[in-house]
Amino acid sequence: MNVIFLGSGWLGFVDALRERAGTELSIHVWDRESPIAEAVRDADVILPSNARLSAEVLAAAPRAVLIQQPAAGFEGIDLDAARARGIPVCNAPGCNHRAVAEAALLLMLALVRRLPEAQRALATVDIGAPTGTELCGKTLGIIGLGRAGSALARIAEPLGMNLIATTSKSTAAELGDLLSTADIISLHVPLTAKTRGLIDAAALARTKRGALLINCARGAVIDRAALEAALDSGHLAGVGLDTVWNEPPAHGKPGRPWNPADPLFARDNVIVLPHIAGSTREAFARVADIVVDNIRRVMAGEPPKHRIA
Repeated sequence: MNVIFLGSGWLGFVDALRERAGTELSIHVWDRESPIAEAVRDADVILPSNARLSAEVLAAAPRAVLIQQPAAGFEGIDLDAARARGIPVCNAPGCNHRAVAEAALLLMLALVRRLPEAQRALATVDIGAPTGTELCGKTLGIIGLGRAGSALARIAEPLGMNLIATTSKSTAAELGDLLSTADIISLHVPLTAKTRGLIDAAALARTKRGALLINCARGAVIDRAALEAALDSGHLAGVGLDTVWNEPPAHGKPGRPWNPADPLFARDNVIVLPHIAGSTREAFARVADIVVDNIRRVMAGEPPKHRIA
């Protein structure tokens, strides 16, 4: 059975998948120098990752019997087109929440300890600089209390942080209270019509002056222009990003998901990771277990798990 991985990165997951695949599965990675229609033409199983799986792409995959997202998010998949073809669409939930929570903590620590400036101080032998702040005693506002948000709360509490949170059921007033109270705001929501642009100019205006913002969700949850304006004015003291706005690829050669020369990334108070929050050996192993199990279920004529369409 031919399996095609369409992601522009996260090849550590492919290694974990191959370790578990056995001889009955042939694992391929899309060479992004070729059209996606060619990549899926002989595929029995499609692993979309961050590639957009449109109706046109699915039409080019006549052999497809399973669309298995090797992650929790599935906003780039045309679910209606898959339903029309009768192809089950599944995801892999609950695999990387601890990894994402730890990455959010990493971004918080990098910001409060002013990591870019510290690295420059090392080069110039400026001992003891810069002066940072501690997380203990700070109020952490978590927007989205699913698996990752809840895991972050469990990590942050023993550090002495004060916790507040909102969920999808919270009111606008409750969200406003979080924004105006938190010293650090961490985003852990899926990208939906409701959450797209959730952190806009109005939301940022409600934050405490000097607050920090962490995004390990999706880039489009934050309005970029509003974010840059808040950084320019000094109202927002810093931001830590694991995801950005132009994913899937929009700049440079095929497969490059963002412009590394983006001026936003060069700011001392902006810490950017290359979408690695969920990239741990442990998380990839859990995802690979789900993917292989579902493929074998479909091969055996059994219903796959975690079906979303």
